Amino acid sequence: MGKEEISTTKYLIHAQINANGIVEKPDVVGAIFGQTEGLLSNDLDLRELQKTGRIGRIKVNINSKAGRSKGEIVIPSSLDRVETAILAASLETINRVGPCEAYIQVNKVEDVRAVKRRKVVDRAKELYKNMMEEVTPESLKMIEEVKEAMRIHEITEFGNEKLPAGPNVVSSDAILVVEGRADVLNLLRYGVKNAVAVEGVSVPKSVAELTKKKTVTAFLDGDRGGDLILKELLQVGELDYVTRAPRGSEVEDLTKDEVMVALRDKIPVEQIYHDLGVKTEKVEKKTPDKIGLLKGILGDLEGSGNGEVLDDSLNIIKEVKVENLYQEINNLQNGAYAVVFDGVVSQRLIDVAKDKGLKYIVAVRMSEVVKKPNHIKVITR
Repeated sequence: MGKEEISTTKYLIHAQINANGIVEKPDVVGAIFGQTEGLLSNDLDLRELQKTGRIGRIKVNINSKAGRSKGEIVIPSSLDRVETAILAASLETINRVGPCEAYIQVNKVEDVRAVKRRKVVDRAKELYKNMMEEVTPESLKMIEEVKEAMRIHEITEFGNEKLPAGPNVVSSDAILVVEGRADVLNLLRYGVKNAVAVEGVSVPKSVAELTKKKTVTAFLDGDRGGDLILKELLQVGELDYVTRAPRGSEVEDLTKDEVMVALRDKIPVEQIYHDLGVKTEKVEKKTPDKIGLLKGILGDLEGSGNGEVLDDSLNIIKEVKVENLYQEINNLQNGAYAVVFDGVVSQRLIDVAKDKGLKYIVAVRMSEVVKKPNHIKVITR
């Protein structure tokens, strides 16, 4: 097969020949041309097709043994599928080769382009693997740098000690106390914006004071350092819940799923005291002004075109674009308490909020609302 044939060939007809006698390649080729002549229309005459290059040179590989011949025929075709199939079927009408009885059976019609496609896919996989091996570490580094920059942009400072904290520590009435800056950054990565770091084993005064006003969960590493900070927090602060990274792990290295599991499985501080054999009376903390806090969040959102869905501790469950707000509330699972957004409250929004059990809707203003359920409080600027 010449280079030109290879480039234009679409299909390869593979057939097997059996003959009762000794036959050679020219006999087989002659029989193919002779016995198909006139069988099909002039458009599919083998000699014409070969002259115009629409079928390639017929390859025959035949061997004789014990007075019988057996071999393979391969015919390259650049015809379309239907014409190639008809041509292949016509080979099976041949019943003699030279003086001998013969039988031809088509085994398959191979799509050359499919073979090429497989080669392309295999080669592409190989190239991609090489790219991943060579390029990915650098790409991942760049992606991580950008993500880190975004998280650092959100991080704030708290108190006189300028402690690393999420942007919602002041406005939220529930906070997480963690060990270091890297823990705050990792939690920001997963949308947890109410963490403050103690930055060391000694608990800063501003954090100790903050724990007396907020609902506090200590979220600490699963190592000796975490044990020491917990002991000091129990002495100088007022904790409500405690949760830990898995033993030997650090909060800064946890995946989103591990963070969510740890926060879900937090245990009341009374359980810790009970385990330590210490008797304690629950001190009622001053409840922050919830409406004031919600208005503060609205102030932060104004002009952004965004909204936030909050739980009953005013932690963010979901950040949404205002134009998608109705759909996002409609898709909410249980646990949503309030929605704050930079927009206008409509009757449609109130209806879906009622269905989802929300208690507060906080927005810039309210449109003509006909029916306002008793258990939903609408707050506007």
